[in-house]
Amino acid sequence: MVITPMSFAVSSTPDFILTSKTLKAGERMPMAHVFDACGGDNISPQLSWQGAPEGTESFALMVHDPDAPTGSGWWHWVMFNIPADATELPEGAGDLKNGLIPEAIQVRNDYGAPGYGGACPPEGHGDHRYQFRLYALKVEQLPLDDTATPAMVGFNVNANALAVAELEVVYGR
Repeated sequence: MVITPMSFAVSSTPDFILTSKTLKAGERMPMAHVFDACGGDNISPQLSWQGAPEGTESFALMVHDPDAPTGSGWWHWVMFNIPADATELPEGAGDLKNGLIPEAIQVRNDYGAPGYGGACPPEGHGDHRYQFRLYALKVEQLPLDDTATPAMVGFNVNANALAVAELEVVYGR
């Protein structure tokens, strides 16, 4: 058997931009988007994007806290198979009950539930970074379902990514 290496290089293009009406890059995450066990409302933020590269067939969103004291960070939200014609996730799209994007699949976050799970770092641990990364993918759908782990989604996302746009905010308690 011959194993050929896969390329996982993802380019960032200056035209592919992720923004939010409810989050400001580099600033503190509002309490509306903080996990309910930490006093927040646990509502996923509004996100919008523009400038996806030519050939984009779908999008995937992966929200990660690399500063969580786990050795591997903490996955807060993983959604994929977002249609190529989408340009926004409205506030609350991470709630599985709202059905805002029926084609998209949301997998379990590190809280153990599918959908969005807000910031909730350990008390006294300082500010954590919350990286909202939207990937433009060259495939219409990833060959995964809602039982996939964030690591498996990440593997497939990186193998099919054309570009990535990022918005990072901070939160600490």
